[in-house]
Amino acid sequence: MNPAKTIQMVVFDWAGTTVDYGSSAPAQVFEQIFRQEGIHFTRQEINGPMGMEKKDHIRALLSSTSGRQQWEQIHGAAWTEEDVERLYQNFEAALFQVVADRSQPLDGVAETVAALREQGLKIGSTTGYTSHMMEQVLPGAAAGGYAPDCVVTPDVVGSGRPGPFMLFECMRQLQVYPPRCVVKVGDTVADIREGKNAGAWSVGLLTGSNLVGLTEEEAAAVSPEEWEQRRTAAADRYREAGADLVLDSIRDLPRAVEELNRRLAKEEEA
Repeated sequence: MNPAKTIQMVVFDWAGTTVDYGSSAPAQVFEQIFRQEGIHFTRQEINGPMGMEKKDHIRALLSSTSGRQQWEQIHGAAWTEEDVERLYQNFEAALFQVVADRSQPLDGVAETVAALREQGLKIGSTTGYTSHMMEQVLPGAAAGGYAPDCVVTPDVVGSGRPGPFMLFECMRQLQVYPPRCVVKVGDTVADIREGKNAGAWSVGLLTGSNLVGLTEEEAAAVSPEEWEQRRTAAADRYREAGADLVLDSIRDLPRAVEELNRRLAKEEEA
């Protein structure tokens, strides 16, 4: 079969996709650093920009109606880039205290990656974390059986999501092209847009995702009705962002790749 008509690489997000159920570590730290400023964001507000580079995430929260109003009420002036830098330094320092503890691969990740590699696929990864932050994540993930072929961070390429450049760097490092042979898998709107902006296929995951917005403990306790409501709302947001497929679990990926290969064989474009 023509390699240009088959999937050659899957590029995963990290927090909320392969580690850290619900992206709990960054959400917890964002809440903490803003609470120290006297500013309160809901979990839904914090989750909205999740997947972006972390300074961009801070800017997005400060630029929201709630963030702007609270900041000006407390500080008597609009926020500045100096404020962003200070908040980011606080974020990075606090994240280092928790992120290593959330670095074990999520249920099904190691088995799914092994199955994809058996299909001959390369495994890339992108993230909103910096390379310095990822130094805290990679050892725990590897100890749990997950070590992608490349790890690309925003500081490596000079920009983050929803731009395509981290994904392009994965393609360069692993020598995979064209983009229609690549699948981006993530748990945020930013992940989906990253894939689509690169011309790749984009797949959203539901279980453990930022968009569903539950911790592992909350997910275990929630009623079937609320779970279905959250699942439906998250799936709708993925599709609005351009997702080609929405999957309940990362374990569904091998079959999803087979489906995308069928589409490619019919000359469909990503």
